[in-house]
Amino acid sequence: MRLVILGSGRGSNAEAILEAQKAGRLGAAQVVQVLSDRADARILSLGERFGVPAAFVDPAPFKTKLEGEGEARFIAAISRCAPDLVVLAGFMRVLKPGFLEAFAGRIINLHPSLLPSFPGLDAIGQAWKRGVKVTGCTVHYVTAEVDGGPIIDQAVVRVEPGDTLEALTERVHAAEHALLPAVLARLAASRN
Repeated sequence: MRLVILGSGRGSNAEAILEAQKAGRLGAAQVVQVLSDRADARILSLGERFGVPAAFVDPAPFKTKLEGEGEARFIAAISRCAPDLVVLAGFMRVLKPGFLEAFAGRIINLHPSLLPSFPGLDAIGQAWKRGVKVTGCTVHYVTAEVDGGPIIDQAVVRVEPGDTLEALTERVHAAEHALLPAVLARLAASRN
């Protein structure tokens, strides 16, 4: 199963996927490309470190969505890789119908909450402010509804007495780093 990872930032979830691949824990899944919408994103440095092509794709003209010429550039770059699955790992753009149709049923996202609770930005902060006793992370298929696609799997993280937002954030990220590679390995195994 050929994977293309899209990310906008430091790439900790992409790194977890690539570490799992290096350790043989992704099974038949293989990352064939890492792409970012930010030329200075740390995720791009993972390519050289793990021997996987990594590239910046210009998302212009919009800051928060992928549309128009930027969308066309991303569709072309991804299509050249012939992916079985497009993995959004901290990709901070709203995807529009053209992109969703180009890879229909083949886009998954990792979100730092137990969806359907706390969709959108700052999900961990939303959960913290609401005072929940459990939160976590979700891997789901991407649809036109932001963070609203069918759920593939979730991992629960308890909010412990005396927690700080920073401590909770660290534990949610640790849960993400375990969940996403495990989901990818299962999806690859189910294709055989």
